[in-house]
Amino acid sequence: MVKASSAPLRVRWRGRGCDYQAIWDEMRRLTDARGPQTDDELWLLEHAPVFTLGQAGLPDHLLDPDPIPVVHCDRGGQVTYHGPGQLVAYLLLDLKRARIGIKQLVHLLEQAVIDLLAAHQVSAQPRADAPGVYVDGAKIASVGLRVRRGCSYHGLALNIDLDLAPFARINPCGYPGLAVTRTRDLGLVLDVGAAGEELADHLSLLLHRQRVIAPSLDDDAPS
Repeated sequence: MVKASSAPLRVRWRGRGCDYQAIWDEMRRLTDARGPQTDDELWLLEHAPVFTLGQAGLPDHLLDPDPIPVVHCDRGGQVTYHGPGQLVAYLLLDLKRARIGIKQLVHLLEQAVIDLLAAHQVSAQPRADAPGVYVDGAKIASVGLRVRRGCSYHGLALNIDLDLAPFARINPCGYPGLAVTRTRDLGLVLDVGAAGEELADHLSLLLHRQRVIAPSLDDDAPS
């Protein structure tokens, strides 16, 4: 159980078409610079097309990546795809202050997606053997985290209306032939901006945090 905290959760829209390397570098800089009083943040964004390979990821799971770039990063997990039409939510959280372990945080991220989908009458589940969220066996959200100096970064990616074809160029999350789906195919009328708002609400509730809207760092903020 997560205890209530007086620390706010600052929700910040980072924009569309964000460069993966640039955002990753910012997450690491913030994590290295933060102190005991630094506010936790939730960054919402869409990435430009990119495959990311986790810290222990196997290159064999990259079947035919060209011409999409590949970034080897420090999150957990294997390979996944990010691109336009996918909501990415990066949670920069002081785990010690929040009294949350990494496994509990993975569960909370998954539950936030499950609760979002349930609000739209879609039943979704986690899998014990493969972190993420699934609908009828097809993966709709992936989760990958890094903990450094007692603080988390990276987070989750929820498929809204993105092109699913690039997933055929990889073994998604290291599972050959893993089916992938998106909210559009489930009949949900939901765009990335609206999904981000709902996800922030659900995650704030699960963390028992007051959600605070921080200034956008991009002109292309959702209305």
